[in-house]
Amino acid sequence: MTTTNYKKRKQKKLTDNQRKRLEQDWRAHNKRMRKLNCHSAQFEQFEQYLSYVRGEHKPKKQESRGTYDPSADRGYQRETPNYPSVSDSMCGYAPRKESNKYTGDYIIGIATTHKSNLMPITSKKQAIEASTMRRN
Repeated sequence: MTTTNYKKRKQKKLTDNQRKRLEQDWRAHNKRMRKLNCHSAQFEQFEQYLSYVRGEHKPKKQESRGTYDPSADRGYQRETPNYPSVSDSMCGYAPRKESNKYTGDYIIGIATTHKSNLMPITSKKQAIEASTMRRN
């Protein structure tokens, strides 16, 4: 046994005042749909709007436009130039670049300042500034 009621209730009859108010609402609805450029959402007759308001409206089926086949549409295709790859007869490698090595005496030493900052020292003045924690 269930407590859900599946009976369909009868619609109450409309009074004259309700009918006049719904006619005004119908005109306002059509005007609003025209302003929103939704002409297909307008109702041509008042009875259609009345069934819409009362929940009995069945929307029109839209016409099928068919399916889109992208392979059939070959309107514009960009022409891509063909760049041939390097032939097998060319040498396919390059010699390794020599790594840079320090060979001079430009750097006197490395100082550690606050926040573990490593700083190259190139002159005695920089060494004094690093020891007194001065910045450039």
